[in-house]
Amino acid sequence: MIESLVSTIIPVYNRAGLLNDAVLSVINQTHRPIEIIIVDDGSTDDTAQSADAQAAAHPGIIRVLHQPNGGVGKAREAGRQIAKGEFIQYLDSDDVLLPRKFEWQVAGLRAAPHCGAAYGYTRFRHADGRYEPVPWKGSGRRVDAMFPEFLVSRWWDTPTPLYRAAVCEAAGPWTDLGLEEDWEYDCRVAALGTKLHFIEEYVAEVRDHDQFRLSRGIALDPVRLRHRARSHQLIYAHARRAGIDEAQPEMQHFARTLFLLSRQCGAAGLGREARELFALAKAASGATRGRGLDFRLYQAAAAVVGWPLAGKIACSADRWRA
Repeated sequence: MIESLVSTIIPVYNRAGLLNDAVLSVINQTHRPIEIIIVDDGSTDDTAQSADAQAAAHPGIIRVLHQPNGGVGKAREAGRQIAKGEFIQYLDSDDVLLPRKFEWQVAGLRAAPHCGAAYGYTRFRHADGRYEPVPWKGSGRRVDAMFPEFLVSRWWDTPTPLYRAAVCEAAGPWTDLGLEEDWEYDCRVAALGTKLHFIEEYVAEVRDHDQFRLSRGIALDPVRLRHRARSHQLIYAHARRAGIDEAQPEMQHFARTLFLLSRQCGAAGLGREARELFALAKAASGATRGRGLDFRLYQAAAAVVGWPLAGKIACSADRWRA
């Protein structure tokens, strides 16, 4: 580990044009020293050549890993394994960092040695170039820890926080999840009791665009739902390890999310996932709420018609009520 070095890990797949902006936003940081690790995740266009050209233009700063396509989590982990910095920055290839991000966040973590990560405002830019007038998601609020609020929503985006490398090491490797891998990772960091330092400045910009994004897709796609089911199971385990119980409102919110996801998995034909998520939803709801009429009726219906049909009926009813 090199003191004060910030290691930025950029996974990329078929985004040569967007990658250049992401890399430039790191090169333009006012803080030094920096290193950039680009992980080309089996791109089939000219992204690999673009990444190599960036490394040639910035020797000693940019390194490139080329690997078979394995997903964004595996790509981030490959980069983390060779990172040398005291601090870790994860950056998606379609987002950018604002110039003083590292300067402010490194100074913040130096001033707050009990904190394991620093965050600030996130700026959102629409595909047509418009900016949201206020900080994106919940990044405009001062919060001293990720749990229990991360059970309600992940209120920052991947480029927003800067982590101490020691925290990332303690959290362990990224999973091979194809969706919500960043939420699951952050909840693992949260389960360590990680404290946050807040910077009242815009530090990163997330951008909407028309190219492929993992977050887009069909709601009841079985492949997507398998990943979401697994991520929610892991997040629930992280929350329990952190001591969050069913008495807390954030766990009650997550219980309702688990129940909804159980119904969606059933509707998509994923009977095993539907059954497992239902059991978690009951446990997260607590002994009294878990014996509620809605749980008892749904379990009885699933026992009669099966989890897939019960899910289809429930999702149809949800759409009708909406």
